[in-house]
Amino acid sequence: MEAFFGPQVLMLVLMFGVLYFLMIRPQQKRMKEHKEMVEGLKRGDEVITQGGLIGKVAKVADEEVTVELSEGVKVRVVRQTIASVKGRTEPKPANDAKDD
Repeated sequence: MEAFFGPQVLMLVLMFGVLYFLMIRPQQKRMKEHKEMVEGLKRGDEVITQGGLIGKVAKVADEEVTVELSEGVKVRVVRQTIASVKGRTEPKPANDAKDD
């Protein structure tokens, strides 16, 4: 009976190892990257929501982001529903002179 039990346990451990490296670990990596992307959102970034809406970030709050879809059309979305950032804005220097 012990000879039969050994290979089964080894096979089970091997299957879990393959499952971990092929499915669990990449999913955790994607979740971490998405969390960093959402935390790094700032005003002016062009984003795509999970619903397929494309717009610019007008305001960033704790759990919500206000996205301007077109001029005068703003919607509030939950931060986690931002699927990707299409374009990032460059930070402006603090001593910028205004163009008048």
